[in-house]
Amino acid sequence: MEIHGTTILAVRGKDGTAMAGDGQVTLGQSVAMKHTARKVRTIYKDRVMVGFAGATADAFTLFERFEKKLESHSGNLTRAAVELAKDWRTDKYLRRLEAMILAADAETILLITGTGDVIEPDDGLAAIGSGGTYALAAARALSRHTAMPSKDIALAAMKIAAELCVFTNENIHIETRSKETA
Repeated sequence: MEIHGTTILAVRGKDGTAMAGDGQVTLGQSVAMKHTARKVRTIYKDRVMVGFAGATADAFTLFERFEKKLESHSGNLTRAAVELAKDWRTDKYLRRLEAMILAADAETILLITGTGDVIEPDDGLAAIGSGGTYALAAARALSRHTAMPSKDIALAAMKIAAELCVFTNENIHIETRSKETA
């Protein structure tokens, strides 16, 4: 029994960073099991937003490890992400976890994978999950051709992804971190 299907999008703008996730959980290729899942959360003193695509239990295991890395590196997002990726790639137990993570604060967005990747996008936009490419394309167009705040770009792009991806719904949860309060 395979449960999957999600879209997570992070948008960094002049005002700060927004991270959005849809609420759909899909069983196999044809059954939407849940419509209100919350796949975007805040960790480390509410300073860091994290979203996941993949197995839920695996993602929560990684969130816990990531928060410990943030604590041991005084909230340094990049350093904590690199340390998590190193552990994830080399630890026999963690290596089997099937998930991807987007992590962000007001200034930085990082994609973290189990193959040891820690990628900071050049344009301040990143997405993961089955609808990620649709959300990313919409966010790129909106960020290049409008003056919308990051939260509004994230919401509009996620709604477009929901129109295109059968594994993405319009029950969207958004977290934001403002540059002024970072």
